Amino acid sequence: MTRPNSAEAAARTAPESTATGSATTGPGAAPGGAGHRRALGGALLLIVIVAVNLRPAVAAVGPVLTELRDAFHLSGTAAGALTTLPLVFFGGYGLLAPFLRRPPRGETLLVTAMGLLVAGLLLRLLDAPFFLFAGSLVAGIAISIGNIAMPAIIKRDHPSSITAVTAVYTVAVTVGASASSGLAVPVEDAFDASWRLPLGLLAVPAAVAGAIWLPRALRAARAARSAPPAAASRGVAALVWRSGLAWQVTIFMGVQSLLAYVVLGWLPTLCQDRGMGEAPAGYVLALASAVQAVGSLAVPILARRMRDQRPLVIATVVFTFAGFAGVTWAPIGSVWGWTAVLGFGQGLGFATALSFIGLRAHDVRVAAQLSGMAQGVGYVIAALGPLGIGALHDATGGWSVPMIVVLAVTVVLAVPGLPAGRMRSIGG
Repeated sequence: MTRPNSAEAAARTAPESTATGSATTGPGAAPGGAGHRRALGGALLLIVIVAVNLRPAVAAVGPVLTELRDAFHLSGTAAGALTTLPLVFFGGYGLLAPFLRRPPRGETLLVTAMGLLVAGLLLRLLDAPFFLFAGSLVAGIAISIGNIAMPAIIKRDHPSSITAVTAVYTVAVTVGASASSGLAVPVEDAFDASWRLPLGLLAVPAAVAGAIWLPRALRAARAARSAPPAAASRGVAALVWRSGLAWQVTIFMGVQSLLAYVVLGWLPTLCQDRGMGEAPAGYVLALASAVQAVGSLAVPILARRMRDQRPLVIATVVFTFAGFAGVTWAPIGSVWGWTAVLGFGQGLGFATALSFIGLRAHDVRVAAQLSGMAQGVGYVIAALGPLGIGALHDATGGWSVPMIVVLAVTVVLAVPGLPAGRMRSIGG
């Protein structure tokens, strides 16, 4: 069920009350005052602390993958599965959530996610291939829980600034991925250690994030026990999963994620096949990740000047299309500029896709279910990208056909994106 709505109406949607209360309201936190700014800053810091932990478990593996292959005698397929396995489960919790009679509070989910993430990171340090893959699987499940919980928390605590707060969240996710992949080998070299040190150190910030959120989770659990019964979760799930608007948001999330993982998995190889050295090709990927943060931060700035999000969808398609075409066929010396264009477009797309979850949901319960659906189904779609492009590359022996397919998929992104960008909401 959908109904027309405006940006102002979306901003006035009241958040669900919790034990912790909204991070942007409360005594002594008048809008625009110093108390309000401190409360907002503290709330954003809590979001960032979790967000920076939601990609390093995957991003840090690539730089040490050769060592892992040698240490555990892994085949090329097995090594590829090591990085793909967590991605497949990035939305796993979202597929389970509709079947829960009473889903846990967002704070409880985040603490659980960080606890599982610590366990997965430590498990894969053990000296056996089984534990390496089992730990990666647990880490993927942990990340999926955090992925699903955070958009609903943003909808609840920041209903009038969903786009801006989501942009901060996406930047933190991007920075966490970029920093972990960039520092893995330098940390290893600085301490003359093996791959276990940089991968093991990732458990420290995850444990800190879980400890910081634990008091909020305990307060939320006490409030849940004393609160009146909420609407049946399965009824809300049925409403969301039957909504055409929810499917538009979901497919947009999945397709833009598919394109992002094509970049993550194949951009360095594409550049190397065009004659670039191994190290510069890695720097190209780092540049794409860094510029994604700029694209994400641009979303709230641009959104203020627009009636809805359809122009953001068009900009995402145009920049991403131009970037892919440029890195594939433009002169090799211009790849850096085209990579920046590509990264900016994908940053716009990622922040817009996550913003849709809060903007298109009428209330927090709908946002939680929509987050689960969009990311649960979306990351399954996304996992097909690197595999499909790799298969096309093997079948054709070059990059022209695979990249023509990528460009076609980029254009298709507008099909779900334009209707998802209209100011409507699910539920009500």
